[in-house]
Amino acid sequence: MSEPDAPVRPVAAALARYAGLVGVVLLTAAGWLGGALPAAPPRTTLAGLWQAPHGPVTLGCWLVGTVLLVGAWWSLRWGAPSGRWAYLTAGLWALPLLAAPPLGSRDVYSYACQGWTWTQGVSPYRVGVAAAGCPWTDSVSPIWRDTPAPYGPFFVLLAGLAVLAGGGLVGTIVLLRLVAVAGVLLVAAALPGLARAAGVPARRAAWLVLACPLVGVHLVAGAHNDALALGLVLLGLLVLVRRPGTPRGLVVAGVLLGLAVAVKAVAVVVLPFAALAAVSGRHTWRALLRDGGRLAAAVLGTLLVLSLATGLGLGWVDGLGRSGDSQQWTSPPTAVGFVIDYAGELVGRDPHAVPVTRVVGLVLLVGLLMALWWRAWTASRRRGDDRQRVARVVLFGAGLALAATVALAPVFHPWYATWPLALLAVAVVSPARTVWFVAPCAAASVLALPDGTNLARFTKAPGAVLMTALVVVVVAAGVRAGLRHRHAPR
Repeated sequence: MSEPDAPVRPVAAALARYAGLVGVVLLTAAGWLGGALPAAPPRTTLAGLWQAPHGPVTLGCWLVGTVLLVGAWWSLRWGAPSGRWAYLTAGLWALPLLAAPPLGSRDVYSYACQGWTWTQGVSPYRVGVAAAGCPWTDSVSPIWRDTPAPYGPFFVLLAGLAVLAGGGLVGTIVLLRLVAVAGVLLVAAALPGLARAAGVPARRAAWLVLACPLVGVHLVAGAHNDALALGLVLLGLLVLVRRPGTPRGLVVAGVLLGLAVAVKAVAVVVLPFAALAAVSGRHTWRALLRDGGRLAAAVLGTLLVLSLATGLGLGWVDGLGRSGDSQQWTSPPTAVGFVIDYAGELVGRDPHAVPVTRVVGLVLLVGLLMALWWRAWTASRRRGDDRQRVARVVLFGAGLALAATVALAPVFHPWYATWPLALLAVAVVSPARTVWFVAPCAAASVLALPDGTNLARFTKAPGAVLMTALVVVVVAAGVRAGLRHRHAPR
């Protein structure tokens, strides 16, 4: 059973609720003053410069709003007064953000142009939105105008339908935001069941995920497709932990997980752990091949149907390689490459280490994912008769796998942190142990400005050095813990 969380005082809860509400109102104001609005002529008046995307008023609203929202979320990190209170507060915070322009990123304009490209009979996996002639290209971030779409066929289909039904850029953005909100609602629907299955207080899991500033700012206001993919993943896992081994449950879960992969490829990381949740009864290799095989068949069948129905095939796999065009120190492998390049410049050399360190990071990621799955498999075999223990092991392993993927990927954006947050929030029993994955989310919440500018661009050298130092500390701590475990008496 989970350990009880400390009770929350009503005054502290009310203070957190309304401080966060003031925060999101200020963030919404910052969005209208200088958010990721559609392309518009530059402001040349004194008042226009004062309220420009990086003007004092805009940045002041953004800074104060972010501090209030992050502080309110952090103050109740050990659990809200109740699950109902957490849902009501998260919904209250989301209302102003629904009326805000896109915040923290211009990716939603890329979605719109990729959907427009598909409606014109051109594959967005072959050409960038500029070459396709999208009329809204000026609103897309310059770095992504010539990049093929890295998203799956299901999301391209949804983006195309949004373009057809929206009637213009504003209507398309509104519909894409509704898709993101639907994804957040799926997350909200799945959280209580997953938390109960793992023996974690639902009020804490709901608060950590739904009230997280990254969810409100980037998934709701920013309309990132991570919301839909994450919602489908959680709902698929919920079906598996409730109805493992049943033919109907495996098909439904496989379709949901297949749709998630067809939105964003990172959902693939969860599939091996989902196969463990699919097994009913004792976890043997035969049972894994039987139930996991049926689940895999449903996932592959869903991807095949979507690929044929949209006529897009698997060309989106090629687009994944172009996501690394952006180089920022927020990705640990990229930061290490930066530091090596800086050291080389001191001795008159140019190592070009970033591509090498990124490949090393991916190799380490593959090995780490295999180790995490094996650990989850062995734990499931030992506790196959304890369904709560199995659910906790599977969800925790999937959360760690997503955390490793986010940390070792060539690129990191703040909203990526919502993936491991959602899985770990329903798997970590001890409230004191949630800090190690809640703190990075709080830090990631301050990385982006309202117009989508990433602060990592202005702190390249010091950020790379600090991130590399953090990598050294983490590796050293891991080695020390491994040696201690190896020499401990059995």
